[in-house]
Amino acid sequence: MRAGRTHRRPSRAPARGCDRPRSAVALPAGASPASARPSLPEGTTPTVEALAAAEWLPSAGLTRPPVVGNSLGGAVALELARSGTVGSAVTLSPIGLWTRPEAAYALGSLRVAHVMARACAERPHWIAEHPIGRTVAFWQLAARPWRISEAAAAGALRNVARSPGFEPTRRAVRAYRLRAFIPEVPVPITVGWGTRDLMTPPHQALRTARLLPGARHVSLKGCGHSPMSDDPEQVTQVVLDAISG
Repeated sequence: MRAGRTHRRPSRAPARGCDRPRSAVALPAGASPASARPSLPEGTTPTVEALAAAEWLPSAGLTRPPVVGNSLGGAVALELARSGTVGSAVTLSPIGLWTRPEAAYALGSLRVAHVMARACAERPHWIAEHPIGRTVAFWQLAARPWRISEAAAAGALRNVARSPGFEPTRRAVRAYRLRAFIPEVPVPITVGWGTRDLMTPPHQALRTARLLPGARHVSLKGCGHSPMSDDPEQVTQVVLDAISG
């Protein structure tokens, strides 16, 4: 689960020794068609999105599946774990562990990125084709944004520019705060945090550890806020360790 880029599709996890079907769930901030995600109004919080996802899972033929989420999707994964509707949860740099100033900083940086993406919506390659442009566009998300491929950067910019729910969701999550919980039924939880996360800095992981002392907490070495783009192998191993028990 990740805002802005996902859709539901049966596919295979790209990992050594792993042959598991997976489904990606689009959140309201994304540009995916409505049929690809749970029915939700634009500008909802992770708690509301988790409730909708929990109702949607049976219709997708999924019973207490393991879930993985990053950022907004990470918060949704934790709220699903709270309800006990999933079998396990891996959350990567989830939002909601921030103070008011930290939320303003993180969400303000995303607003700037959204404005930039909309400004070049018709020609995203103007930014994506240059390492400096990719760094300016994705500095808060990736530890090494200049290494993002031109095609991936252009696709991300285009997707953000066309996401009608981006701005309403950005405003809605400002007040969201993760609360301590014990799942209604046992749910193994893994929390991963990039050591070079500039949007939700690693000290927020300490707050997660205090709120969820029973969870497994891991550091993602050299990774930024969206660690999948920095070190997919490291992230894959964390996920496989979590779902294999």
